[in-house]
Amino acid sequence: MRVGVLTGGGDSPGINAALRSIVRFGAKRDIDVVGFLEGWRGPLENLVQPMTMADVSGILHIGGTILGSSRTNPFNESDGVEKVIETMTINAIDCLIAIGGDDTMGVAHRLAEYGVKAIGIPQTIDNDIALTDYSLGFFSALEAITSALDRLHTTAASHHRVLILEVMGRDTGWLSLMGGVAGGADVILIPEEFFDVDSIFRQIKRRESMKKRFSIVIVAEGSTPGGLNGQVVHEAEVDAFGHMRLGGVGQYIANQLSERMRIPVRVTNLAYLQRGGSPAPFDRILATRFGAAAIEFALKGAFDVMTALHGLKIEAVPLGDALGALRPVPEGLLYLVDLFE
Repeated sequence: MRVGVLTGGGDSPGINAALRSIVRFGAKRDIDVVGFLEGWRGPLENLVQPMTMADVSGILHIGGTILGSSRTNPFNESDGVEKVIETMTINAIDCLIAIGGDDTMGVAHRLAEYGVKAIGIPQTIDNDIALTDYSLGFFSALEAITSALDRLHTTAASHHRVLILEVMGRDTGWLSLMGGVAGGADVILIPEEFFDVDSIFRQIKRRESMKKRFSIVIVAEGSTPGGLNGQVVHEAEVDAFGHMRLGGVGQYIANQLSERMRIPVRVTNLAYLQRGGSPAPFDRILATRFGAAAIEFALKGAFDVMTALHGLKIEAVPLGDALGALRPVPEGLLYLVDLFE
C-alpha cells in the first residue's frame, strides 16, 4: 500500500509527531508514505516529497509541520478535483491522510464522492471538531495560554491594571474557558455566550471593593458583545474557505472599559504564540496514537473516517458526521465561566 499525507490550515504543535508516527508505523506494515507539500496545494500541483524513517527522525518535539501548510481549497480552483485525482494516480496513492481542521478534512470528505480514499486526523487548537474528546494541538495551546496568564498576573498586580488577554477561538471558547480557569482569570468570555461590557465593569468594581486592585480578562477572538451586529473583524476579506480574519475584540473591550475606569486597561493578543513551539506531552502521545490508528484504518479498508479520542480509546468515526457541526463548550461546563465571579 502507498499512503499520501498532507497537513493543511493553521499549524498546531504535534503535527510532526503525527507524521513521524504515520511513517514509522507504516514502515512496520510495509507501507510507503509520500508527503504532499503546502496542504491541498500539494495534490493540486503535484508537490511531492517521499517520506522515510530518516525524514521523520528527530521531529517528535518540533512544532509546526515539515510538510508546510496552506489554506488552499481544490474546490475553488479550475479543474481542482481533476488535478488532485491525477496527482493521486500519477503517484500511485491508495489512501490519503489529511491532518487538519474542519476545512482541510472537509475537502477530504468531499473528495470521497470522486473515489478518493481518505482518512482525517483532527488538528486544531480550537478543539471545536465534533465526535472526538480532544483535537491535536489543544493542550499545547492551553499550556501557552496558562503560562501567559501567569506572567500577566505579575504585571497586573504590580501596576494595578486591568489586563485583557485575547486568545484564539472563532466559534468556540475551549481555549478561553480552560485557559482562564487554569490561569486564574477574573473574567472569562467565550463565543457561546454574549457578553456585556457593563457586567465586566461591575465584576472589576466588585474586586476593587475587596481590595483587589487589578483584574485579568481573557476573551476568545470570536466572542460577541450583546447588541453588536456580528463578531469583531480584523479583516473583511475572506480566505479560500470563506472565513474572515477575526481579531480586535480585546481592544474593543478595553476601549469601552477605559471610558468607565480610573485604572489603566491594556490588551495583549497572544496570536500565533499560542499555537507555536514544541508540543506538550499529551499532544505528542495523542499525535502518535492518531498516526498509528490512521494506518490501521487504512489497512482495514476504513475510509472517509476520522481518528477520534473517546476516553482512552482511539476509534474511527464517520468523517461527514464529525464535520457536520461544531463542538461548542457544553452547557455542563459553562458554570466555569463565572465560578469565581
